[in-house]
Amino acid sequence: MKKWLVPLIIVVVVAFGLYRWAVGFNNTAVTLQEDAKTEWSKVESSYQRRNDLIGNLVKTVQGAADFEKSTLTEVINARAKATQTTVSAADLTPESMAKFQEAQAGLSGALSRLLVSVERYPDLKANQNFLELQSQLEGTENRINVARDRFNEGVNKYNKHIKVFPGSILAGWFGFEEMARFKSDPGAEKAPNVDFKF
Repeated sequence: MKKWLVPLIIVVVVAFGLYRWAVGFNNTAVTLQEDAKTEWSKVESSYQRRNDLIGNLVKTVQGAADFEKSTLTEVINARAKATQTTVSAADLTPESMAKFQEAQAGLSGALSRLLVSVERYPDLKANQNFLELQSQLEGTENRINVARDRFNEGVNKYNKHIKVFPGSILAGWFGFEEMARFKSDPGAEKAPNVDFKF
């Protein structure tokens, strides 16, 4: 066997090994990134369900003629703003996530005020449609929380994959960037002050 053939074989084997490693890294990163984007789609789907339920809830509440129009208008406006603010799965930057969260927080606050003010209307509280919608809304809020948690888990797996050495080197070469996590609203760590004075 020729002397130059052995080093050539070693170079080819090493090059092939590096190629396989790079392809494996890239494919795993793409898979994890797409999984995280799918989880984000589930978050959006849960928020869409909430928006749909709120529309039905508002119509039910509007049936109570003496209901406070300002609270109802606030919910309608917050819902409109929340549905206009969207985040593409391809643009999950911290800035776009913050804008989306701000719109959703406004809707959550308006909805909370609506549900608290309903306590003043016994006929509305006894309305079966209202009770069913309220129950579905509570379930949807739980779905939203689960979807956000799963999204953050997916982002965490992806971010670890592209940040751990030596993958961090390949991530830079292949253009993989850190994805933003869903964060709680400012002040969410504090317990809310509940006032039952009507």
